[in-house]
Amino acid sequence: MFEVNVTARSAEPFAELLGPERVVALQRVSEEIRGLLGAHAVFNVSSTATGGGVAEMLRSLLRYARGLGILARWAVIEGPPEFFRITKRLHNAMHGCAGDGSPLGAAEAALYEQVTKQNAVALDALIRPEDVVVCHDPQTAGLIPHFVCKGMRVVWRCHIGHDQVDPEVELAWNFLRKYVEQAPYSVFSRQSYAPSWLHHKQTIVLPPNIDPFSAKNQFMDEATTRAILFDVGLVGGPRGDAPAVFSREDGSVGRVDRQAEVVRVGPAPSWKTPLVVQVSRWDTMKDPLGVLRGFTECLAPDIPRDAALVLAGPGVRTVADDPEAPQVLRSVETYWRQLPDSLRRTAHLVQLPMEDTEENAAIVNALQRHATVVVQKSLREGFGLTVTEAMWKRRPVIASAVGGIQDQIQDGVDGLLLRNPEDPREFANALRRVLSDEALAERLGRAGFERVRDEYLGITSLENWAAVVRLLFSGTAAAQP
Repeated sequence: MFEVNVTARSAEPFAELLGPERVVALQRVSEEIRGLLGAHAVFNVSSTATGGGVAEMLRSLLRYARGLGILARWAVIEGPPEFFRITKRLHNAMHGCAGDGSPLGAAEAALYEQVTKQNAVALDALIRPEDVVVCHDPQTAGLIPHFVCKGMRVVWRCHIGHDQVDPEVELAWNFLRKYVEQAPYSVFSRQSYAPSWLHHKQTIVLPPNIDPFSAKNQFMDEATTRAILFDVGLVGGPRGDAPAVFSREDGSVGRVDRQAEVVRVGPAPSWKTPLVVQVSRWDTMKDPLGVLRGFTECLAPDIPRDAALVLAGPGVRTVADDPEAPQVLRSVETYWRQLPDSLRRTAHLVQLPMEDTEENAAIVNALQRHATVVVQKSLREGFGLTVTEAMWKRRPVIASAVGGIQDQIQDGVDGLLLRNPEDPREFANALRRVLSDEALAERLGRAGFERVRDEYLGITSLENWAAVVRLLFSGTAAAQP
């Protein structure tokens, strides 16, 4: 177990986007929460400090909470690879997928509890009775009974789920139920993700949010975007004279120094080449192979504007709790290598550097801002922050009508939804439609930005979590956000 250091940041910049009254109201709420907490802390416990939306959201949320005077802390559990294989299996099952098909039986439960107990002992040195503890996702669910027994105020935050109950979902819940049902409250991204055996008053629905001022979402002009993508090796020249820099969360200037690892034929695409971009973990549920197939089989033979595809994700050895990533990337690369040379030239497989998480975020920011179209062709999706991020950057988004993506996009208004994500022709037709109609692309991008500004910025998350803390101290469901 280790603790993540998060630098405090003021919420004042939100006044520029949403008006000063909203920030003043948040400051009043934070004063109330400080009074409720007294000397106690709000601890978040997760399984990784980097890679994926949970870590990004936590870093953002906690730095603004700290800037508002809340004692907010973050601990990360550790374990052997076999532990994370089990939790990845749970992750897949909760999405209704079999993953590697491995068992979730007595032996797996015993190892899960063994690693959980080891982390619980380490966490006892940090967390005190009456502290608020938010446990994130299946990896930390086993800690819930321990924290409840110790007198902490416990919330389980589940970022994933599936709209339908099938045998895989039931398998996951059977494994987790004895832990989860001991949490006084559980928070889900969609109400349909909550299992029926959780009493309604125990469940709270909070959609995730993005930080508009983080390295991943902060404003970036065209010259800086071009410099970053050129230096990373994702686009060709001319580079221009702008420095490849961004603002770090502590206010200092960061520079993009590392290059991406790219599988391609020939040089990087020209700066003027329209790019179709998907940025996600290397996960079968994100369907990178389906994106590649749809683009190369159904679109590339008659591609509008000579567009190119960029499939980008983190370096496959850099995310501790995602052991399937190398295999998924290998399967995508194997398919790519079997394509004719003319089609391989249209698609680029990218592993982004992860040594510096803010540098990685700045690269993603530049890539999404430069994209002509951003896609998220997931087969399963808890929420899909990459959709929110792209909408914030005024990019037209094409995404699957699954999970929380359905809450973010109004089809034809602020994005396009794929009703059958497994149909490569539907995907290709949607791409062709947006690539061929610049007015449509601009309209979707503008409406998407407005939707995110109104509903999915981090200040909303701060307000909602303040209501959850209030609920924990009141002991009544009447104050649900």
